[in-house]
Amino acid sequence: MSELEKMHTGELYDPQDPAITEQQIKAMELLYDYNRTRPSEGEKRQAMLRKMFAQVGENCWIEPPFHANWAGRFARLGNNVYANFNLTLVDDTEITIGDCTMIGPNVTIAAAGHPLDSTLRGHGLQYNLPVRIGANCWLGAGVLVMPGVTIGDCTVVGAGSVVTRDLPSGVLAYGNPCRVIRPISEEDRVFYRKGCRVPEELLNRYGL
Repeated sequence: MSELEKMHTGELYDPQDPAITEQQIKAMELLYDYNRTRPSEGEKRQAMLRKMFAQVGENCWIEPPFHANWAGRFARLGNNVYANFNLTLVDDTEITIGDCTMIGPNVTIAAAGHPLDSTLRGHGLQYNLPVRIGANCWLGAGVLVMPGVTIGDCTVVGAGSVVTRDLPSGVLAYGNPCRVIRPISEEDRVFYRKGCRVPEELLNRYGL
């Protein structure tokens, strides 16, 4: 098995293998160009995202600057995904983000890890585990998502959280390490934050 193939098996591999670095540099050239687009060049950005990512749905938007080891080559976005400034994807293997998920500024989603043993680490060895984030999620500012984590649909992760293990669907979770605080309930549809009720006009407009 080649080092390139090991990137997606969870096995240790050498990321400095020439076959890997050659392809990675080409991907990073695209990312360099993306981060130098002008705010008025929305159509150009959309075309570049489709070229950079494994999959990009409709109406996705990533604010530059955007940082990624492979410029999104192994990442898949559903429809209507929005990422604010300074998203970092350590995307050495698959990262999947579902429809209508919102990502705050300075979020890092990391699919790569390194051995704890310093000798192994000293040889530059690495392993990768896929990350999956469901639909209709919201990751607050500064969230860190670690390798191998799955976050269920409709879950909200509070700002500054470090997500080291899977989170179920439909919950509010935060902390370091991140933990489930409570389910998201019908009350959250009526009160958008503590003591602040959603106006009846908006509830009627959106059929809520």
